[in-house]
Amino acid sequence: MKNILNNTKKGFLIVTLFTSLLSFANEASFTSIKDDAKKTALTLTDVKAGNKLSIKDANGIVLYSEQIEKAGIYTKGFDFTSLPDGDYVFELDKDIEIKTIPFTISFKSIVVNKEKETTSYKPYIVQKNNLLYITKLSPNSEAVKISVYSNANNEYELLHAESITDVQAIERVYKLEKGSYKIVISSDNKEYTKFINN
Repeated sequence: MKNILNNTKKGFLIVTLFTSLLSFANEASFTSIKDDAKKTALTLTDVKAGNKLSIKDANGIVLYSEQIEKAGIYTKGFDFTSLPDGDYVFELDKDIEIKTIPFTISFKSIVVNKEKETTSYKPYIVQKNNLLYITKLSPNSEAVKISVYSNANNEYELLHAESITDVQAIERVYKLEKGSYKIVISSDNKEYTKFINN
C-alpha cells in the first residue's frame, strides 16, 4: 500500500510538471504574403528540433509533412496554386500539444481563419512497474475516452473503457498485470495509441 501511495504521489508530481510545461508553451504565428495569390509564408516562433509540421485537407488527409530540424524561428514559403479551392489546416505537432491553423484557399486568395485556431493537448502516459499513469489536459473540458486492451494470442480484448467529461486535468492510475497492452485515448477528434509490455 505504501508503494502505491508513493507511486501515486509521483504521478501527481508528473501532472504538476506537465501543467508547468504547458504554461511556458509558445504561440505559433502566421504571416501571409498578400501580393501573390495562392502563395503564402508561414512563420512559427520558438519551435524545437523534432516538431512536425503538416498540411491537411478538410478530410484530414496529409498533403505535406516535414520534421523541423532546427530550434528557433521557422519560416517557409508555400505555393498552393496546384491545390483546389477548399479548407485546409497547418498542423504543428509539438512535444505535448498540437496546434492547428485553419486556412481557406479560394480562386483569388488564401484566408487564414485566426479565430478558429485551436490547441489540443496530447495525453502523457507513463508505465512504472505494474502501474500505468495517464494525464491529459482538457482546458475546455472536452470529452476524453480511455480504452485499455490486453493482448491475448495477438488479439486485443477490451479490459476497461471510460469516458470522462467536464474535467480540465485528467489523472488516472491503472494497475496492470504482467502482459502486453494497447492504450487508446480519444479526444479533440484525435486518437492516441500506446503499446505497453509489462
